[in-house]
Amino acid sequence: MALAQATFRGPTGARKASRAVRTVPKASMKAVPGEIQVVRAPSVEQLQAEGVFSWPIWTCDASEFPWTYDQNETCYLLEGEVEVIPEVGESASFQAGDLVSFPAGMTCTWKVAKAVKKHYKFY
Repeated sequence: MALAQATFRGPTGARKASRAVRTVPKASMKAVPGEIQVVRAPSVEQLQAEGVFSWPIWTCDASEFPWTYDQNETCYLLEGEVEVIPEVGESASFQAGDLVSFPAGMTCTWKVAKAVKKHYKFY
């Protein structure tokens, strides 16, 4: 099993110590209701098994914007640094080389600190 880690902020925005988020099997990165999942530096084998390199690519300059997920999304960051702050639950920070899943129904704010280039898949 892969250990996923992220940096979290509580509801007041105060920074909490990094802690483990949901631990997921490397071969089954799927969105979990209400949770952002981050896998740091997944193996090339895992990325290939997920089909990541055949997914479309999305880019975004440094910015901040609201977003609501109508479907689950899994993405793999090729470039950039992001913090996603959900309306409910804890925020997650991630960067190039991370595999991230978001649950359908989550409303959040994306804070893109460094321009993003990512592979993504909605399901």
